[in-house]
Amino acid sequence: MLEQIKKFEGNILAMEVIEGFTETDEKLAQKFFQSKLDEGHEYVHVLIKLDEMKLSKTSVKAFFEDSLWAIRNYKSIGNIAIVAHSNILKALVPIDSFFFQRLRKGFDERYFDVSDLDKAMDFISQ
Repeated sequence: MLEQIKKFEGNILAMEVIEGFTETDEKLAQKFFQSKLDEGHEYVHVLIKLDEMKLSKTSVKAFFEDSLWAIRNYKSIGNIAIVAHSNILKALVPIDSFFFQRLRKGFDERYFDVSDLDKAMDFISQ
């Protein structure tokens, strides 16, 4: 299930995945993102909180469709904050960030522990 953590004015989007990520959630995420672009913003800063996500309840198809969507729309993505409590994600986000920075100069992708949610919010609000 996907829901917005907090509604922001401007080009900021904060979402949380609870339990699993389905095809319906993927479409909802795209809708949230598109609504920010429809407001006239060139790019959107995104926070994604994943600490309550269970891989066993996540659709592989939704995950890959979301990844393809992100690749196709990378020019509209600003800073990305991944908030979780996972050593795997903590290791993978810097690798992903390396490639993301090559595509989008001036923007960054960072991992934040759940205890640093406020820092993550500040990062996307800059």
